[in-house]
Amino acid sequence: MIIEKIPAGIYAVNCYVVACEDTKKACVIDPGGDADEILNYIEKNQLDLLYIILTHAHGDHIGGIPKIKEKKNVPIFIHKEDEEMLKDGNKNLSSLMNGPTVEITPDKLLSDGDVIELGNLKLNIIHTPGHTRGGICIKVDNILFTGDTLFFNSIGRTDFEGGSFEQIIDSIRRKLFILDDKTKVLPGHGPYSTIGIEKTSNPFINN
Repeated sequence: MIIEKIPAGIYAVNCYVVACEDTKKACVIDPGGDADEILNYIEKNQLDLLYIILTHAHGDHIGGIPKIKEKKNVPIFIHKEDEEMLKDGNKNLSSLMNGPTVEITPDKLLSDGDVIELGNLKLNIIHTPGHTRGGICIKVDNILFTGDTLFFNSIGRTDFEGGSFEQIIDSIRRKLFILDDKTKVLPGHGPYSTIGIEKTSNPFINN
């Protein structure tokens, strides 16, 4: 598996280009901006971009979509509970950020338990509401892309529309902490972690 982290946009979202090493089939997770850098990496490494997948619809995670869509015209995947947010610049907060207002209709709506194929890889969708109603994590082998649900020793904000502290804690405990301790956590902001580290030292979940 190929994983390239690209800090994207003014909020330095961790955008990930994920590709099957055997087939070069690729997807982009959370292109928050810097579309040219993302596209250049894909072209330089001769990857075949199949789709964009969003962990949730907040404006700092979607700013690069219009330009990537213009160049590649690949489908956009998001959980069904965040569809309306993605389509509304006020709800997704892009209208309040320093950049274009992004309002997009997704091409495919995801549900908990969906499996998306990417060459020889299987992307498992885990619905983890709490940061937004439609927040998801994406598990590929022993890698877990957590978006803004779980960070290194922290969790996502819950004070925006659709957020819930109780829900995000429940999502983490019931759906993520059941995974192997060695599972690598690749979050939407900040450094990497593991499930084991977060089980023992995350102050939001262990107090």
